[in-house]
Amino acid sequence: MDKVLSRLFVPLPSPEEMHLWDAEAMSLGLPQELLMENAARAAFAVLKDYFPQLSGKRVVLIMGSGNNGGDAACLARLLLDVEAKPLVLHTKPLAGCKGTCGKHVRLARACGVPFRRCPSKPDGSLAIPDNIPTPDILVDGLLGTGFRGALKPQTLALVRAINVLPTPFVLALDIPSGLDGISGKPLPEAVRATATVSFQAAKPGLLQPEAAMWTGRVHVRDIGIPTKTRQEAPCSFFLADGRCLSPFAVARPGVFKNSYGHVFIIGGAAGLGGAAHLAARTALRAGCGLVTAAAPAPCLPDIKNGCAEIMTLALTPMPQSQWPETLPDNLTAMIARGASLVVGPGMGRGEDATEFLASLLDMPERPPTVFDADALALLARQPALFARVSERDILTPHPGEAALLLGCTARDIQADRLHALHALCSISHGVVVLKGSGTLVGQDRAPVLLCPYDVPQLSVGGSGDVLAGCLGGLLARVAKTETAPTGASPSLTVAGQAVALHALAGKILAEKWPLRGNMAASVADALPRALFTYALREPEGDVQPWPR
Repeated sequence: MDKVLSRLFVPLPSPEEMHLWDAEAMSLGLPQELLMENAARAAFAVLKDYFPQLSGKRVVLIMGSGNNGGDAACLARLLLDVEAKPLVLHTKPLAGCKGTCGKHVRLARACGVPFRRCPSKPDGSLAIPDNIPTPDILVDGLLGTGFRGALKPQTLALVRAINVLPTPFVLALDIPSGLDGISGKPLPEAVRATATVSFQAAKPGLLQPEAAMWTGRVHVRDIGIPTKTRQEAPCSFFLADGRCLSPFAVARPGVFKNSYGHVFIIGGAAGLGGAAHLAARTALRAGCGLVTAAAPAPCLPDIKNGCAEIMTLALTPMPQSQWPETLPDNLTAMIARGASLVVGPGMGRGEDATEFLASLLDMPERPPTVFDADALALLARQPALFARVSERDILTPHPGEAALLLGCTARDIQADRLHALHALCSISHGVVVLKGSGTLVGQDRAPVLLCPYDVPQLSVGGSGDVLAGCLGGLLARVAKTETAPTGASPSLTVAGQAVALHALAGKILAEKWPLRGNMAASVADALPRALFTYALREPEGDVQPWPR
């Protein structure tokens, strides 16, 4: 599945997987010394982008004893060659630098790069020497992605000393020291970088929205890992940004409305019609061909809400506003011919809704289904229904709904979102979209898709209904046009694409409502513009995520 996903989504290797990439490249014959040289040259190129004239710049490089420190030592030599004024501050005796790191340290010293030991205080904590001039640039080569657990007290003191230096520019090599490579959280503090250069591929933690205050702008630079290695190595995370939308970027000639699929929306109980309206409206904006909203007869006017394009189907006669106990024959026949189903927006949480949901889950020819909002609350109330959720279905909990499903609190969910995602995937066969800043998409035994965007314009009532409709619309298009890669789970790939499109629509709205104030309907209406703007657009330079 990794190879299939990599056609649409950018691989994000974990620190352990990146280590395997390096090892496999070396097993093919690439010397580690060359990879380290390439990494240093990549960092040097990033510095040149920020400082075209490096001559005379005072650069302090903080060097640990591992490969990240070797990158720093090698970079210092390159800086010396352009007449910058590098100074390498090392945390351990240079004699302890072994292997490739040791080779680059010896080469840098032979070329004239000055090295000084970081002094230790009486309590053993490391410090910055008092008598060095304030640098123009500081390079963090202290720990790198090999860092695990929490910072040791002596290293934490050094990180804090780095952060209080009056340095105008801080470049982190691969990852800011102290930052977890997967969660993006400081443990308990990290070097606060102006920019980070990530070698060969971004690591998942760098693209978590909460990491931005530590990473600054993230640059991804190639260091020569062969394509063969990257394609064959496993990858636990993939990036869902605008590039994954490329299959939807071309309008095919000679098609008609049925070529783009028929979406059915089940929801919109009395007083809650707006949610179903938003889902139906969004499915159309996402490019499906037809939308029908089904609900008890008295609820349909609110769902339609003047939108002539939304077709409706009465499930009960007037004035009955309860959901029927069983599926009406006309609904069953129509759904069986449909391309996707969205269940839950404004459905309500009464016993009638629970029984109706159970009937839907038992439907033998049910198309791929998005379970959202009230449907998730009903599933939480009846856990046995989870066995009826198929691998083609998608569940879209926000933190509060995820807490209901897992029997914990929203605070627990937010404290470790990745753990929560895996827990949700373990109780359902379907694809799970854990909504929120940095939305995560997963499925049991499948890689995680990370959407890196933090979009305030999406924090508005009805935004989740818009995402549900977007999912339904794209599911319908894929079912009819076969735009999903062969061998991948269409629902998993569509979930990543819909989440990215939804977030980018919010980005579009930020141009008009930079301080929010938009409504959820505006997000729906911005989807076509977002698709046109981002699906065919090349990434800007080497920066990920794109755009940030």
